[in-house]
This record gives sequence, C-alpha cells and structure tokens, in this order.
Amino acid sequence: MLFLAEEHLIHFKAIGSVADALGYDCYVVGGYVRDRMLDRDFKKDIDIVCVGSGIELAKAWAKNISPTKKVQIFKNFGTAQLKHGGIVFEFVGARKESYQRDSRKPIVENGTLEDDQNRRDFTINAMAVCLNKDRFGALIDPFNGQEDLAGKIIRTPLDPDITFSDDPLRMLRAIRFASQLHFEIHPETFASIQNNAKRLEILSKERIADELNKIICTDPPSRGFNLLSDAHLLKHILPEFEKLRGVDYVDGKGHKDNYDHTLQVLDNLAGVTEDLWLRWAAILHDIAKPNTKRFEEGHGWTFHGHEVVGARMVPKIFKRLKLPLDHKMKLVQKLVA
Repeated sequence: MLFLAEEHLIHFKAIGSVADALGYDCYVVGGYVRDRMLDRDFKKDIDIVCVGSGIELAKAWAKNISPTKKVQIFKNFGTAQLKHGGIVFEFVGARKESYQRDSRKPIVENGTLEDDQNRRDFTINAMAVCLNKDRFGALIDPFNGQEDLAGKIIRTPLDPDITFSDDPLRMLRAIRFASQLHFEIHPETFASIQNNAKRLEILSKERIADELNKIICTDPPSRGFNLLSDAHLLKHILPEFEKLRGVDYVDGKGHKDNYDHTLQVLDNLAGVTEDLWLRWAAILHDIAKPNTKRFEEGHGWTFHGHEVVGARMVPKIFKRLKLPLDHKMKLVQKLVA
C-alpha cells in the first residue's frame, strides 16, 4: 500500500474485489505508480491491467458501483474507460505486441503481466502494483524501475533499438519525460534514439506535435530543445529551428548564435507565462534570420526583413506540423511580425 494514495484505496480495493470474483489478476500500472513514487500530482487518469478482459472488468466494476454507471468501450483497442470520483480509469487486458516495419500500430495478442510489462516504453513506466486481495499493494518491478526513479534515469526495459524502431513516438516521450522530470537519458538509450531518429517519418504529424507541445511546456523548455537537437530529432521536426545554429565570420566580424539566443528568449518568457502559443511565438520570432542573413561591407551582418519573412513562414510551419490555423496561429504570426 506504500505505492497507493490513501484517497484511492477504496477504488482499488473495489476493483481488486471484482477482479477476484472474475478470477483475474489485476494491477494498477504506468504513470500513476511512477508519479506516486515521485510524490507528484497524477493526471487524474489511472491505468488498470488485468490478465483477462479489461472490458469485462470495467463493466463488472461499473455494475458494482451503480446499475446506471456508464462504461466507454473501445473494441478496436480492447480497452474501456470509466469515470468515477473525478478520475478516469482505463482498463485493458494484459497483452503482447509485435510490429511491422512501416507502422507503429502493433499486432496485439492476449498475454501475461510479464508480456505487458515487456511492451512498456521505459523502466519507470513498467512497474505494477497488485490489486487482488491476497497480494494487495505488492510491487512488481522486473526492470528495476524503482532504482531508475531514484537515479533519475530514463531507460528502456528491453533493447532500445527494438523499442524505438517498433514505436518511434517513444523517442519523443523519452525527451519529454527527461524534460518534465529533470532526468537523464541513459547513454545506451540516447545513442539508440540518435540511431533511429529517421524512424520519426512513420509517425503522424499530430502525434509529433502533441509531444513537441508537451516539451515546449516543460521548465525550462530549452533543455528539451537541446535534447531534441542532440538526439538528431529536431532536424526531422523543425529543421528551420536547427538552421539557427552557428555563427559566421567575415573580416573578423560575427553575429550572435540565433539558436542559443532564441532558447534564452524562450526560457525568459517561460519564467513569466505557461501560455503555449506565446512560447511558440518566442520559438519562431527569429526563424527567418538564416534566410535573410547578409554581410554588408563596412557595416557587418544584417537580417533585413527577417520579421516579415518570419511571419510568412508561421502558417507554413503550423500547417506542416498540423498545429491549429485559427486565432492561435494568427497570434503567433502577429508577434513574430
């Protein structure tokens, strides 16, 4: 019970009791367990895995709560959601996954708890706490996730090349977790991200943008951008930003590194606002400087019209990344101008 919050025990015991009646082993897994160990606020959603049908478990618990309690079922994914006590509980049966080279959508089969933990992205997300009455509160941690939490390390449970090749979104999640939690990515895991960076090509722009926005909302956001750049991911997502790097010299005259300058502006802004779209404006405010850079004899480096060119670039970047093209984009465009 060390890993379960007091206010949630009544729910967990009820779910465990229903699982016992169905003959299912049942566990709370993933982010809830991780965040409880870190003493962080969890996101008001809790993942429940059972060795059996997650949908049947959700239905049985809902009936136990109230005959009219509604369960949202996603048959294609074999999952069910139930809202109770201000919390979204997601139920799924333990499963094992295999992938085809050109898709991150897995071929799913029923599996054991071990199979389910093997498919998790990182050791810190692969821990499970048993909810069955005879083992209630027992921690199952096959990959020493508890040690990685203590050591502030992001590491894959299995071979990182397989983990990231199967589902490249996990590379962005590694950067996001490192940024959110102020953890370090294990060297072998980080090298694998660099080696598999091109696999981002199979991801939808929407999924990439979702993770990128979460990284932008971390504190300080510059750390996430530097990790994206060092991991060779940024050039596949926002190549215009990567082009800000570097300083050119003519006749001994150079200019500031606009990559470092932009991240400093972003961090300064992040210190006073959490607004995502203001942060995007900071990211893109000098985005056209590489396109407008000129050296003028007797004067030095100029970037004439970079604000006008940059404002024109904003809709194209937003459209490519599947970001909103409404008033949010127009605000960013206006601020860049």
